[in-house]
Amino acid sequence: MNLSERLQGRTFRTVGEAADAMERECYVVGGYVRDLLLGRPSKDIDFVTVGSGIEVARAVARQIKGSHLSVFRNFGTAQVKARGMELEFVGARRESYQRDSRKPIVEDGTLDDDLARRDFTINAMAACVNASRFGEVIDRYNGLEDLEAKLIRTPLDPDITFSDDPLRMMRAIRFATQLDFTIVEETFRAISRNAQRIKIISRERVMDELMKIMRSPRPSIGWELLLKSGLLRFIFPELQAMRGVEIREGIGHKDNFYHTMAVLDNVARQTDNVWLRWAALLHDIAKPVTKRFDDKLGWTFHGHNAVGAKMVPRIFRQMKFPMNAKMKYVQKMVELHMRPIALVEDEVTDSAVRRLLFDAGDDVDDLMLLCSADITSRNADKVARFRENYELVKKKMVELEERDRIRNFQPPVDGIEIMRTFGLGECREVGIIKERIKNAILDGEIPNEHEAARELMLSFAASALSLAPADPEKT
Repeated sequence: MNLSERLQGRTFRTVGEAADAMERECYVVGGYVRDLLLGRPSKDIDFVTVGSGIEVARAVARQIKGSHLSVFRNFGTAQVKARGMELEFVGARRESYQRDSRKPIVEDGTLDDDLARRDFTINAMAACVNASRFGEVIDRYNGLEDLEAKLIRTPLDPDITFSDDPLRMMRAIRFATQLDFTIVEETFRAISRNAQRIKIISRERVMDELMKIMRSPRPSIGWELLLKSGLLRFIFPELQAMRGVEIREGIGHKDNFYHTMAVLDNVARQTDNVWLRWAALLHDIAKPVTKRFDDKLGWTFHGHNAVGAKMVPRIFRQMKFPMNAKMKYVQKMVELHMRPIALVEDEVTDSAVRRLLFDAGDDVDDLMLLCSADITSRNADKVARFRENYELVKKKMVELEERDRIRNFQPPVDGIEIMRTFGLGECREVGIIKERIKNAILDGEIPNEHEAARELMLSFAASALSLAPADPEKT
């Protein structure tokens, strides 16, 4: 096979010319070749040369005006940023590993050595850029056939491949998820046999793969493969604990793991917001620890939303995720995800909708998307009823927001005005008055306006707290 017609752009010819001038073989390898064959866009291009990759990179950088060269001598690699692309250069090499580390012992090697060390057959193909063989594909391990059949397999013994570098197990599952490919049985069994080896991989590297899984069109593919392979219990035991159905007195509950997968995919179909996808994954994370059996009610999970929200910071810390506004967002989604459902099941009151708007703020639309995705019942009548009520809730949200401006509102009388009015410093009474005004607006007792809020402040302070204005003339 020849890819000369697909290797468009002057860059590949420039690299080939630089390699030819040095009498070096040079090849595009790995993921770029795979994606070229799949028709997937990519701006990161890996080149392998037989000899020093750094020398070829220097020559390429001299040929391309405005390029930027970075040399990583300790790793024997170099990078050239040019024409909106990142070109990585390395010399062909062979690798060997020690049992307690995924860092290889690297030696110079042939192209065959280099392709043999690749993780999967679909990533073990190369395309020559030398002028005499431009575009010629080297495929020692039938990667083209596996690409056509949508299969993930290792070029060599999978047990050795995964034991040497356990991160490859995560990569196998990630590629299967992103590309909707199947991991061949022999390779998948090897993942299961070597699952415990994932413990030597840093959390940062594992979470990087999980983020790529979460950004895939159907993230559930990856999570279900992680469960079936045995990897999940090592990397996310809290999610593993959700798997299974317990039956008592003939009453069972739904499998919360597979329910979560359905919710996650529902959200993924609607948005690329990866943090809302994480909220979907974590929305029922506390169900295993809150599960109780009641003789009258059956299985209950009381407070799982609040307990789950408290678990989010610990999970983020363990996963080396950012402990910032992203974490707070996911925590809020987990804590509030039952609120719209309660509105659907109960009478939709203005007060309840105002409070939901206030607590969710600018994230209320994301919350409603999550809660809509959470409706996974097989009862068509129940789903239809919930959908109809959701539309009612959303309509009421729009009406109340237009009228009362509740989303992210600040009470029209603030703490400074309260202190000045009554001659107070910072104290408990100021907080009580602010809370009373806020609740009065949310409950619809008064409009969200300064004059009405000030009148309530004066009357409430006098009757409930025996406070009088410091300067009566200003009332």
